Amino acid sequence: MNIPDNLRYTKDHEWLRVEGEDAFVGVTDFAQSELGDIVFVEIETVGETLKKEDVFGTVEAVKTVSDLFMPVSGEILELNPVLENTPEAINKDPYGDGWMIKIRLTDPSEIETLLTAEKYKELL
Repeated sequence: MNIPDNLRYTKDHEWLRVEGEDAFVGVTDFAQSELGDIVFVEIETVGETLKKEDVFGTVEAVKTVSDLFMPVSGEILELNPVLENTPEAINKDPYGDGWMIKIRLTDPSEIETLLTAEKYKELL
């Protein structure tokens, strides 16, 4: 199981990578393996400002549909354009090409409420 040390995690298996005032969000390697083959990603919240734990979209796999939750509060700046034609990028590279959204952080202090890689490993 790949759990990079430089990311923060939620109990719902989303990850957050902070880059200045912005951050990238996706689902963890564990989540994509549990979901199975991902066939569609629906995110219609670009331009919206959502609170921590709000649903920002859904991911559809062969066997299920799952909600995607905001790890922290922020404005959704963009959707990963790769996912429109290649949603399986989430299965192949969940921390790289498979990122889902880019956000502008509205409350950076919330980052401290997320799990470190070590704590996320304990959760699994």
